Amino acid sequence: MRRPRPNRPAPSGPPVELLIEAMGGEGDGVAGRHVYVPFSLPGERVRATGGGDRRDLLEVLQASPERVEPPCPHFGVCGGCALQHWDHAPYLAWKVDRLRGTLARERVETEFLPAYAAPPESRRRFALHARRGSREAARAGYKARKSWDLVDIAVCPISDPGLQAAIPALKRLAAPLFEHPKSAPTLHTTLTATGIDVDITGVEAKSGGLSADARMQVAERAAEADFARVTIGGEIAYLARMPQVRLGPATVGLPPGAFLQATPGAEAAMTAFVAEAAAGAARIADLYCGVGTFTFALAQVAQVHAADFAPDAVKALTSALASAPGLHGVTAEARDLVRRPVLAEELKKTDVAVFDPPRAGAAEQAAELARSNVARVIGVSCNPATFARDARMLVDAGFRLERVLPVDQFLWSPHVELVGVFSR
Repeated sequence: MRRPRPNRPAPSGPPVELLIEAMGGEGDGVAGRHVYVPFSLPGERVRATGGGDRRDLLEVLQASPERVEPPCPHFGVCGGCALQHWDHAPYLAWKVDRLRGTLARERVETEFLPAYAAPPESRRRFALHARRGSREAARAGYKARKSWDLVDIAVCPISDPGLQAAIPALKRLAAPLFEHPKSAPTLHTTLTATGIDVDITGVEAKSGGLSADARMQVAERAAEADFARVTIGGEIAYLARMPQVRLGPATVGLPPGAFLQATPGAEAAMTAFVAEAAAGAARIADLYCGVGTFTFALAQVAQVHAADFAPDAVKALTSALASAPGLHGVTAEARDLVRRPVLAEELKKTDVAVFDPPRAGAAEQAAELARSNVARVIGVSCNPATFARDARMLVDAGFRLERVLPVDQFLWSPHVELVGVFSR
């Protein structure tokens, strides 16, 4: 059996033979009750080294029939993927089971629909960490597993081929960014309908930022690659055309660093599910609306009031309304929904509310939804634990979680997302 290729620390004890009995929450195999072995699968017999409850895989002695050949040459060293060695069907079933268990811990029961699963080469955004290389090209890639070391990548099978093809140009783009020794740039790269958008963070600015010469080199290399836009810390360094995406019937110009769902397919599946669940509404609240991921589809159903903490996102949403005639009407406001959630009293004429918060969840807003007379709530979440907490609040107020759509758009990771429909 081939040996794994992870970046292993020095052994702290003699190798041991272990039987992997289950899969842990972070995608590591579990032997006994508390021994975790990465890159192993339930039913396998392995040799591992190390001490404590975290071991390192040396060799698979008896492989699971569910084991497959990882498609990426960087797997095992790169910290981006944990589960490329697992056949897709049991891998996806494990994700749904984890989601079911997370809700069960909050005593929330529901119907689970078949999961949406993003295919390989479908991610439209990634973040490449850059380190000093040559004058012509930086080193760029992902952090190594359990390390600050950089894995200089050549391919990324989870990412759209258009992003993968841009990796050499992104390395060239990053080369002028190291004038200050403390600079550690990250290139947040998004493939849009009008080309590649790059928002660069981590360039040391206390010394005055990049020199005029370095900025000129960045612009020249962006032009060579035909990138749509490059921003550094949110400020434009190069602009050939506005990065745009299509959201339902609207064409939206993206502000620098704007949030988008990771894959267009998952976005489409979630949007269709949300719009179907909102059918029949007269007035909808779209909370944590961003640039309008769900807003424009919902506005084809009913009048929508949208709110988000990011003024640039709300401005982009508002500006895009002119590109989508025939909507029922949209109002939008920039509002911190943690410090100033939309109150139950403000929701008196709202019959459906949608919320799509960051990982911290929507506890403050969920409390107001629980107090309101809203008949249906649709929750979108990238964090099942905070969703379960917020769901418990709604269930205690008389809502029932009718159904959940699991969403796997972070392929080969332990991460799973969901959309849930509540009614009362």
